[in-house]
Amino acid sequence: MGLQEEFEEYAEKAKTLPDSTSNENKLILYGLYKQATVGNVNTPRPGILHQRDRAKWDAWKAVEGKSKEEAMSDYITKVKQLQEEAANC
Repeated sequence: MGLQEEFEEYAEKAKTLPDSTSNENKLILYGLYKQATVGNVNTPRPGILHQRDRAKWDAWKAVEGKSKEEAMSDYITKVKQLQEEAANC
């Protein structure tokens, strides 16, 4: 299985993470996903009144510069970690 296929598989698995997954971890996944699928941030930062969108933008900006492959690999690793944590609860 190639990296792209494994990434897509784990993107599906991420949708089944428990509701108890922290917002911090969800934002990390979001940033890595956007970096892997879009690349570097390509939009202006949302205004102060849009806290949710701003947090998502900040998470994406935090991983700016990672290659597509590196972002995919980090995403897969993070989903695996969260799955293990959920299984041990």
